[in-house]
Amino acid sequence: MIHNPATVTFILPQTIMKHRRFNIRPILFIAILVSGMALLSAADGEKKDPKAGHNKTLLETLVEGGWVMVPIGIMSILTVYLSTDGVRNTSIKKTSPPAMEAEVKRLFLQGDYVGAYTFCRDNKSPLTNVLRVGISLLGDGKVMVEEGMISEMHKESAAMSAQINYLSVIGVVTPMIGLLGTVTGMIKAFSTLGSSGIGDPSSLSGAIGEVLVATASGLVIAIPAFGMFYFLRSRSTIAMHHIQDIINQLFRKMPYESLEGVHISGEEIYANIPNWLVQEQVGVEVSGEETA
Repeated sequence: MIHNPATVTFILPQTIMKHRRFNIRPILFIAILVSGMALLSAADGEKKDPKAGHNKTLLETLVEGGWVMVPIGIMSILTVYLSTDGVRNTSIKKTSPPAMEAEVKRLFLQGDYVGAYTFCRDNKSPLTNVLRVGISLLGDGKVMVEEGMISEMHKESAAMSAQINYLSVIGVVTPMIGLLGTVTGMIKAFSTLGSSGIGDPSSLSGAIGEVLVATASGLVIAIPAFGMFYFLRSRSTIAMHHIQDIINQLFRKMPYESLEGVHISGEEIYANIPNWLVQEQVGVEVSGEETA
């Protein structure tokens, strides 16, 4: 139905994306590999000499990172929330529910465009929102239908990408926060070194610990945030392409000639004849009555 790639740049080629599905096996393999490495590291830590000293807990390590761990912690919570919400909102079951798709196709087969418009208006989803705009413009011709649905697809794509883009912001900002902690930690380290020299190694090591923990924490949050950003962006593109496929099926061979001038939506139309033309027409009618 809509074949203008210059206008809709976010729609991927149908021949590429029609059979494309996300393969989760590589992610599972990486997760298992990382978990195994963590377990091996923990096992090696347990084999160390108990006389080597006290091993810091995770909480103690995080506290050592200083005040920057608070905003980094907030960024970690936002990353989890945005990732979870993004996976849910970009799923095909969410963007184009199969039950809604089947009902709209049934109504189109029956030629019940008024019923299809009512159904799309009462059942909100990215698919039904786009179809609602297209059905409401059927009486205005093919060009208006295509332009209206393209505009609505841009809106739905922008709404879907709004939260996903925040993951990119987190991926950029969080390392900067960690770098800020690194700078403040270095200032403390040099201040301690200048005031007490190397006679107080515990204070110096605490400041250096803040440097390392803050930097590492920022990277630990930024890397998954960037990964989820690209994953969800690709997932949203696939979802929009699926909507495009459904639209192509529904509007193929649409009898625009039979629907010309039909106003399906029932919404108020504000466009009217210019008032000066109406006044001229009234003036001509009045002069004609006087002549008669």
